Amino acid sequence: MTGLLTGVPLFPLGTVLFPGALLPLHIFETRYRRLVAGLQERAPDQRQFGVVAIRAGREVAARTAADADETGPTLYSVGCLAGLRAAQSYADGRWDIVVAGTRRFRLVDVDPVDDPDEPLTGTLELLPELTSAHAADLAPQVTRQFLDYRDAMYRAQGQVAEPASDLPADPVLLSYLVAAAVVVDLPDKQRLLTAETAGNRLEREMELLRRESAQLSTLATRPAVELGRLPYSTN
Repeated sequence: MTGLLTGVPLFPLGTVLFPGALLPLHIFETRYRRLVAGLQERAPDQRQFGVVAIRAGREVAARTAADADETGPTLYSVGCLAGLRAAQSYADGRWDIVVAGTRRFRLVDVDPVDDPDEPLTGTLELLPELTSAHAADLAPQVTRQFLDYRDAMYRAQGQVAEPASDLPADPVLLSYLVAAAVVVDLPDKQRLLTAETAGNRLEREMELLRRESAQLSTLATRPAVELGRLPYSTN
């Protein structure tokens, strides 16, 4: 089901969050301390905010694509809702939190703010999760390619791959797990999040996995993908 959500707190980050992925965050800026404190006042199932990747600049000057000038928008237009799963407060006002990605959204507008210490809020359009028989056909291929890629990452570091957890058969869940795990730059991650369907996302992942596997012998060492320890939730 799609729809518009207004007044949703926003958390711009230099990373991409995917549905199902867990993300730990250390909160120290006043703006985001207030965001977390505000979430704590809500019912547990209402403790959510929007995570959106920063395209350029700082989040204090957040703009949508519609408001962008010739330097381009600050924030990408597609992000992911995050549900607060755990929170630890400290005496000095800092927080350690863990969030889980839940739903993709399109950032329609960022609300104006006068106080730089006030949390950003905006209007979001929830995006549907579309799948097809084509996506189901691609899922086994992506699973094999990802496991081969993972093994190649370990070999490049002279390590033996640890046993991997079972990958989900559901093409939507698989597409997001692979997107969260593959070690690529932020623009590539964002393109995976932006893909309109699970089939489109799986196709892009096949291209990325082929590219990354081919480059492993020539690129500098990258961190191995420890799928067995990858923070991921199906909730």
